[in-house]
Amino acid sequence: MREQEPYRHRGEYERTLYRARNGVMGGVCQGLSTYYDLNVFWVRVAFVFLTLCTGIWPMVFVYIIGLIAMKDEPVMPLETAEDEEFYHSYSGSRSMALQRLKRTFDNLDHRIQRIENAVTTRDFDWDERLNR
Repeated sequence: MREQEPYRHRGEYERTLYRARNGVMGGVCQGLSTYYDLNVFWVRVAFVFLTLCTGIWPMVFVYIIGLIAMKDEPVMPLETAEDEEFYHSYSGSRSMALQRLKRTFDNLDHRIQRIENAVTTRDFDWDERLNR
């Protein structure tokens, strides 16, 4: 599976820390390796080494925090800043993202209705005939 490339925004790459969907145990190490551009093997080796050196429970606790705090990697690549903003709003609060989509489509529907009203009025027909 091809890894996602971050989109270009104002001439530089924007990177965001995500949990990988194809990771072994939750995708935290895979996400960290992608974010810091490291080999996932060495990130996992460092995690196991730190687990053995600090005791099992502190690193398990850190890993669980990583599972909770890191968002899942988007299914489709994000192409613009607006896509990323929508993804973050959706992953943070689905109801807020749905309300945002509803507002956008309501605004579009209102604009289309105004255009239809302008085109279907009697004044429009006379204006078209006089302008020819």
